[in-house]
Amino acid sequence: MSGTLSVISLLCLCSIFSQVQSNKVNYCYDCRSRVSGDCRDPFIGNETTIIDLIGIRLVPCPSGWCSKSLEGKEGDTIITTERKCLPRPPIDSVERCSRIFYENKREPLYMCSCRGHLCNHGSIQLMNLPVISVIPILSILINQFLISN
Repeated sequence: MSGTLSVISLLCLCSIFSQVQSNKVNYCYDCRSRVSGDCRDPFIGNETTIIDLIGIRLVPCPSGWCSKSLEGKEGDTIITTERKCLPRPPIDSVERCSRIFYENKREPLYMCSCRGHLCNHGSIQLMNLPVISVIPILSILINQFLISN
C-alpha cells in the first residue's frame, strides 16, 4: 500500500513541477552583428555578463522559441549573425538547423531554432536543470516501490 502511495505522490509532484515550469516566461538573446561584435560566435554572453556586452539584450519570448541565424555564404568576408525570439514556433515544433529563405531575402540563410530559456546562445544544451534534478528523486521512489512489493 505504501508503494502505491509513493507512486501517486511522485506523479502529483511531477504534475505540479511541470505546471510551474510551463508557466515560466522564456527569454532569448536579441542582437545582430556584422563582421565584429558581441553577437557573433564564439558567443560569450550569459544572464549575468550581458550588461557588459555591446548591443545584446534579453527579451521575453511569448512563443518560447528562439533562433540564431547566419546570413552570408561560406567564404564571404561579411557574415551577419542574428539572435532573436521567433514570433511563433515551427509548424512541426521540432528544434533544428537548416538553410531557409526568410523574409524575402534573395539568398538563403542558415538558421537554428530552439525552444527554451536563452537557448540561442550557440552551444548545445542537452537537458535543463529541473529535469536533471527530478531524475534522482524518481529513481529513489521507484526503487522503494520495487523493494516494498
